Amino acid sequence: MNKKLAAALSGGAVLVLTLSGCSDDSDNKVNDWAKKVCDQVQPQLQKIANANASIQQQTADNSKPADVQKTDSAAFQQISQAYKALGTAVDSAGPPPVDDGETTQKEAVKELNASSVAYANLQKKVDDLDTKDQAKFADGLKGIADELNKISTNGDQALKKLQSGEVGAAMAKQPGCQKPKASAAPSADSSKDAKPSKEATPSKEASASPSKKS
Repeated sequence: MNKKLAAALSGGAVLVLTLSGCSDDSDNKVNDWAKKVCDQVQPQLQKIANANASIQQQTADNSKPADVQKTDSAAFQQISQAYKALGTAVDSAGPPPVDDGETTQKEAVKELNASSVAYANLQKKVDDLDTKDQAKFADGLKGIADELNKISTNGDQALKKLQSGEVGAAMAKQPGCQKPKASAAPSADSSKDAKPSKEATPSKEASASPSKKS
């Protein structure tokens, strides 16, 4: 029931997760800017990874709608907050010291904030789903998964621009901008019947990297 949602989420575009190492030809000012951003980015990327893991864990066919709803709602809230913090990080770092840096920065911040709002809206939609009717609930999740796909494929041009050229090369070298794993290893039986805790807080309760990657 929740598998399409997990697949859509894991395929989402997140700042600097698509970066790959480039030649070391960026100057010190660009490197300093990249470090300033990436040092703030890492905790937020970790939150997103943990939220993703919590949804991945709640994908069993026998998962109860109420449990899925609780997990997904908490995950979307966590991701929304992380995107907002990412926007703040890029904004507070100031424009990168490259040509057209100010425009690139402003557009990236705008996109990150828009993503934050989009995930907050998804949280509201999950909260409004009817968990008493499993068929309706499954249809509702499918609609949310479709919206997730749109979020991940639309409106990330500014982020791609930020991740290109000299700035992208500098960011790719920063440990803080590397894609993190979920914060802890799974328990022995988590792959069979992993369920969220009462709090269902992704940053604390997501305890495993997804066993299947989409």
